[in-house]
Amino acid sequence: MIERIVIIDNVDPVTFYGVNNSNMQLIRNLFPKLRIAARGNVIKVIGEDSETAEFERAIKKLEDYVERYNSLNDETIIDIIKGDGPKELKRDDVIIYGINGKPITGRTPNQQKLVEEFTHNDLTFALGPAGTGKTYVAIALAVRALKNREARKIILSRPAVEAGEKLGFLPGDMKDKIDPYLQPLYDALEDMIPPMKLKEYMETKVIQIAPLAFMRGRTLNDAIIVLDEAQNTTPHQIKMFLTRLGMNAKMIITGDVTQIDLPRTTSSGLIQALKVLRDVKGIGRVEFSKKDIIRHQLVQRIVEAYEHFDEEQKEARKQEQPDEQQPE
Repeated sequence: MIERIVIIDNVDPVTFYGVNNSNMQLIRNLFPKLRIAARGNVIKVIGEDSETAEFERAIKKLEDYVERYNSLNDETIIDIIKGDGPKELKRDDVIIYGINGKPITGRTPNQQKLVEEFTHNDLTFALGPAGTGKTYVAIALAVRALKNREARKIILSRPAVEAGEKLGFLPGDMKDKIDPYLQPLYDALEDMIPPMKLKEYMETKVIQIAPLAFMRGRTLNDAIIVLDEAQNTTPHQIKMFLTRLGMNAKMIITGDVTQIDLPRTTSSGLIQALKVLRDVKGIGRVEFSKKDIIRHQLVQRIVEAYEHFDEEQKEARKQEQPDEQQPE
């Protein structure tokens, strides 16, 4: 009899072991001659050398499956341990598999185009109205690169600009005050990475979420960098951010030029950057439209209604302007 220790370090133990350790109980049943104890990410197994070696191989195959698909069920466990192998969930349009194995895909032609542009360019602009999924797809691409070991870290950032509300007097330390601005980024990550694994990534700074001001002075190597709500950057801020791009790094800039929350006297850095960089090679650009909106069907109607209202307001202002007086 020997004792063998198997460590599962690439997946969330909660997902691996299952609800109430149901997955682990099935694994024990499939290896009845072994004594198995699991705690955290460490599994201890006692038995004959050949059987414990087979157990370790099976656990590593299960770990690979969970890392890829973020799910594990009885059928898959039996398929892998009995030697037939898991049934591959083949879908060409899947970016990654989120929580509970939910496939995250490019659901519209422009979302698929963003995937392609990201593949072929180190800097990509994703532009369009709310609800088109540009930020969600950008973060999914970053998570995929991390899982595939194409990058060592993910940097997510947003300018801390208030959209009509005054958040400066919120209680708490600096992190507590800043987090409301960054919550949409947390929401997307929580859809894609199991809670325990996400907590580990955040604590070890494999995933970093920070307001734009914290990017000054950094060179971001071996990273996927996403700047969200870039329409609320100043020209100086976005230039500073763009020049953070380091070796073996990729950057996605998302924004909606119709939702600028800057003071009226301040120019949008995103609008300026698009003009300055329009002829630079190696930069991708995807422009989403209201046809790409994939939230509640009312969101598209709301966007269209506001567009119509803005056009009416512009026309009304033109008519209110007095005609230039003709010289006598």
